[in-house]
Amino acid sequence: MTKKKIYKSIKDRKISGVCGGIAEYFDIDSTIVRLLWILFILLGGSGILAYIACSLIIPNDPNVY
Repeated sequence: MTKKKIYKSIKDRKISGVCGGIAEYFDIDSTIVRLLWILFILLGGSGILAYIACSLIIPNDPNVY
């Protein structure tokens, strides 16, 4: 059994591919992830810092290049 890893999305990329990558990992629609992320930003602003951190930490998909 192979371990499932999270990567930034190349196919479903709006800014840096974080939301698309999370959606691919959990096999859900990326629009839901984007709406949840906007909700986190509006409720306290910590969503912006979390997005930047995820953008720096989550690697690009090595199988695409």
